[in-house]
Amino acid sequence: MSYADRVFVEMCRDILENGTSTEGEKVRPRWEDGTPAYTIKKFGVVNRYDLSREFPIMTLRKTALKLATDEMLWIWQKKSNNIHDLHSHIWDEWADADGSIGKAYGYQMGVKHQYREGAMDQVDRVLYDLKHNPFSRRIMTNLYVHQDLHEMNLYPCAYSMTFNVTQRKGEEKLTLNAVLNQRSQDVLTANNWNVVQYAVLLHMLAQVCDMKVGELVHVIADAHIYDRHVPLVRELIDRKQYPAPAFWLNPEVHDFYQFTREDVKVEGYETGGQIVGIPVAV
Repeated sequence: MSYADRVFVEMCRDILENGTSTEGEKVRPRWEDGTPAYTIKKFGVVNRYDLSREFPIMTLRKTALKLATDEMLWIWQKKSNNIHDLHSHIWDEWADADGSIGKAYGYQMGVKHQYREGAMDQVDRVLYDLKHNPFSRRIMTNLYVHQDLHEMNLYPCAYSMTFNVTQRKGEEKLTLNAVLNQRSQDVLTANNWNVVQYAVLLHMLAQVCDMKVGELVHVIADAHIYDRHVPLVRELIDRKQYPAPAFWLNPEVHDFYQFTREDVKVEGYETGGQIVGIPVAV
């Protein structure tokens, strides 16, 4: 069965059985009817995915691979903070009249910084180091820029990536690994979406840097299930699990900036279907 399904089920069971409730606390999120959106949460959840063995897309419900990839490229490739550059509507609630989400996500990726090697933005710095200094322990990005938080319509949730390259014994090619740090996550709506996005990113970066793909480690400071999501999560836990599909990335693309959402697909993807009408707290 899918490893991603097993991780998700175990994480959700742990949250429901051993987590703490925020009911009665002063919480920021609200449901559409204005009532507080309470959660059951766990602190410090860490999940590991070996991408060389299996692509971590869950089968309990369908994860829209191309849309997830599109949002990742919106941030990492287009370096955009405008929803008009997206093919989905997941950011509509946080956009202003012009479509901007403020100085968040893609905006921060596009800011140029001065390095000894010259001016580069964070993405180009990662690409430069992976190609020229692959064993550096300083290959990372950060979207949580305190001086700009007041101009962000939503503070970054998945805010940092740290890349680490290893040389496996007996292998000529290097292996690319990464840690994804997330301050907060709505487990039902976003967990596998984020995992899939950054798994795709790791595959893309490994390909353009002529490396093998390795581990993605996902660290979540506050992994939570909203009160109105609990019945839906329990339903997912009891669903049938299917084998993980095969992941395909267009082998002809060797420039990160040439990838599109059409360059990824999964083959043999069986799922338990989608969950319709998941309430979203804002």
